[in-house]
Amino acid sequence: MKHIEGVRTYVSVDGGMADNPRVALYQAEYDAVIANKVSMEPYEKVSIAGNCCESGDMLIYDIELPKVEVGDIVAVLCTGAYNFSMASNYNRHPRPAAVLVANGQAELIALRETYADTCRLDIVPPRLMRACSQVAAGKNA
Repeated sequence: MKHIEGVRTYVSVDGGMADNPRVALYQAEYDAVIANKVSMEPYEKVSIAGNCCESGDMLIYDIELPKVEVGDIVAVLCTGAYNFSMASNYNRHPRPAAVLVANGQAELIALRETYADTCRLDIVPPRLMRACSQVAAGKNA
């Protein structure tokens, strides 16, 4: 959390425009709850920021929520079926797991990616590997 006097209070979450690009692309608007405090009354107005270190990585501006604390679970509601297919590995962020919630049931429908998943198709050309080996050995490449 970061409070800027006279401006707003920002809450940073571990998702953002990489896994929910609709806000940045076409100003989609969402509602959110603190899942572990869903029965509590709103306490403060905050803006929810993503984790991509981009000025446009904002999920929700000026939403009334219960007091937000580190470790709380911020659930952004009804992001839509296309959201998952629009997600990317921008800034090498692994895509999150996907959970289907309906009729009081929650089911995992896609596994969370790992950092290794984001790199598994990368190819480092042999000439660069040789240059790296030479630099590591203290020789000029």
